Parts: sequence; structure tokens; C-alpha cells
Amino acid sequence: MIDLKGYGPALMEGAAVTIELAFLSLALSLALGLIGASAKLSQSPVARGFATTYTTLIRGVPDLVMMLLFYYGGQVAVNMLSDYIWEAYQIDFFFQFDPFISGVVTIGLIFGAYMTETFRGAFLAVETGQIEAARAYGFTRLLTFRRIMLPQMLRHALPGLGNNWQVLLKTTALVSIIGLTDMVRVAEEAAKAERMPFHFFIPVAFVYLALTAGSELFIKWLDKRANVGVVQGS
Repeated sequence: MIDLKGYGPALMEGAAVTIELAFLSLALSLALGLIGASAKLSQSPVARGFATTYTTLIRGVPDLVMMLLFYYGGQVAVNMLSDYIWEAYQIDFFFQFDPFISGVVTIGLIFGAYMTETFRGAFLAVETGQIEAARAYGFTRLLTFRRIMLPQMLRHALPGLGNNWQVLLKTTALVSIIGLTDMVRVAEEAAKAERMPFHFFIPVAFVYLALTAGSELFIKWLDKRANVGVVQGS
């Protein structure tokens, strides 16, 4: 049994922060992914242009750079806006970026781009004949999406969603660099104080391993359930 030198409760609290951060980031990325995929598949060139620019920029910039740019660069931009408001209107305005919210937004934006491509491919995998049949029966666009496209799209998207989720889960470790007290940050501070880096980072690695392994089993179960009754092509 590893002696955590009294840092056990802090590491558990940090793990809870990590899990909360991951799930909130996932929710945001799924929402952005659906919006982005819809925009890419829309007939509007403006919507397609915005979605393509978003996915190209986000996927082309390293995650760590995005994290630092949003947190520190965003704070600088807000400070400049605050100075302008004070000089122009004599209104004292100040806003401090919260590391947790910044982490959720940044990770959500990053993986929203990947979710966009996952959902886009899944939508394209749905047979157009079924959509045309639904319209022939008088289904509205919303009803067609909810009853025909969404269930089948999710089945096609599950493998990609699972991969994105596991990478997202590990990406949460980056928030420690902007000061959020997650389990990586706690382990780093404990390692510096006790001069025992492996002593604290190995348990953190096992926590991440347990989370990703459990996620993989759950995703496989979901995929199996989603494909019940589906005839696989030879």
C-alpha cells in the first residue's frame, strides 16, 4: 500500500474535479459537434464556411497552446476591454477568468471540432432512402431527425465518440497548467513538497487508466446494445 503522506484526501478531491471537468467538457463538445455537423451539412455556404474554419483552426492548434491562449490571452483581452470601458464611460469593470470554467470551455471547444467530424460522418452514413421515405409519409424535418436520423446516426457515431471521450479524459490533465486544483496539480505539488514524484504520479496514472478502461467497457456495451438486430454486411 502506497503511503500518500497525508495527500490522499486532496488527491481524491482532485480526482472528483477531473471527472466533473471531463463530463462538462463532454457535454459542451457534443453540443458543439451537433451544431458543427449540421452546419457542415447545411445548404448555406456561410454556415459551411464557419464550421470548416472552426474545425480547421481548432484541430490545427495544439491543445496546450489553446489552453494557454484562451486562459491567459482571454484574460488580457478582457483587461483591455475593461480599460476601454473605464476610459470611455468611467465604468469600473473587471472579470477574472476561472480556471475550471476556462478548462471546460477550452476542452469543449477543442473536442467540439472532433465531434463535428464524427457526427458529420455518422449523418452521412444514414441511408438517404429512409429520409426520403419519412418525408413521403409527411414527417416534418424535426420528426425525421428525431425518429429516423438521430437513432441511426448515434449507432454509427458511437465508436468515434468513444475514442474522442477517452482522449478528452486524458486531456483534462492540461488544466493543471492554468492553476486548477485537479489531481495532476495536487500530485505535482505533493511531489515537489515530498521530493517523491513517482510516489504521487503513479497513483494518478492508475486513476486515469481505471477511468479509460471503465469507459471502454461501457462504450463496448453501448455499441453492442445499439447494434442489436442490425444485420452486419459481409
